[in-house]
Amino acid sequence: MILQKQSGLGRGLGAIIPQKSSHQPGTDAPVAPSAQSVSPASANLPDDIRTYVLELPIASIERNPHQPRRHFDHGELEELISSIKEHGVMQPVVVTELGDGKYQLIAGERRLRASTIAGLQTIPAISREATEIQKLELAIIENVQRSDLNAVEEAHAYQRLIDDFGMTQEEVGKKMGKSRPQIANTVRLLQLPAEIQQAIVDKKISQSNARTLLSLPTDAERMKLFQTIVHGHVTVREAEEEVHKTRHPRAFDANASAAEDTLRKAYGVKVSIKRQATGKGEMKFTFTNDEEFEALLDKLKQ
Repeated sequence: MILQKQSGLGRGLGAIIPQKSSHQPGTDAPVAPSAQSVSPASANLPDDIRTYVLELPIASIERNPHQPRRHFDHGELEELISSIKEHGVMQPVVVTELGDGKYQLIAGERRLRASTIAGLQTIPAISREATEIQKLELAIIENVQRSDLNAVEEAHAYQRLIDDFGMTQEEVGKKMGKSRPQIANTVRLLQLPAEIQQAIVDKKISQSNARTLLSLPTDAERMKLFQTIVHGHVTVREAEEEVHKTRHPRAFDANASAAEDTLRKAYGVKVSIKRQATGKGEMKFTFTNDEEFEALLDKLKQ
């Protein structure tokens, strides 16, 4: 019989919800707990899940100290609040019991926040035991599954698993259902200056831009190119070319440089010339808008 292997990200709620027992009473196997009171919100859940759903006072649930997510989109949160007011909470949060009627959230930060703002007094929840590392792992898994974490939050979360729990990048990758290079490339984002990391969070630059910046050796060079990218002066491809020039500077060619200046004055656009020792090379005209393009075409036709 072939068993299908599931990755950390492929398990979803099945990885954190206790499975319903198929054993008959009278055996030594544990019996599923009796059903708790079910609210209209949790009543919409499937029977095999609803059996384990508790209806907990929101005030009894404290936030997950390991929650990797720090940035919450206000527009998306408002949509969730409206949905909860209309339909209730369709998917229970996951908590762990602390004792004395208190619980700690493991997964479902947005649902808990939105329910609180919506004025709900209780929320459907699934209680399970979890170690400190499991709390962090499950919070990361839920957020990554939903694409809720930005790249910097994801990098910080992976780094915590490495620093606080002594895991290797290989082990983190297995837990998260990702390859070791994927984990390594994400964690490397933390090497960027704080301003660039914030730009990633604010979606001012992409991960592709960030990887390009990481290939530069110093923060000063990274910040210089970052300012050029964020102000829209270069595309990702042009940025990569700039990095290549920085890492592999070409020998100064006085004749080519003089020709570039002459052509720039004649055609009104940036001109770059690359020549090889064999005499082979290329000439590149760079225009920034339609007007420059049309003017360049007119001059080339003359």
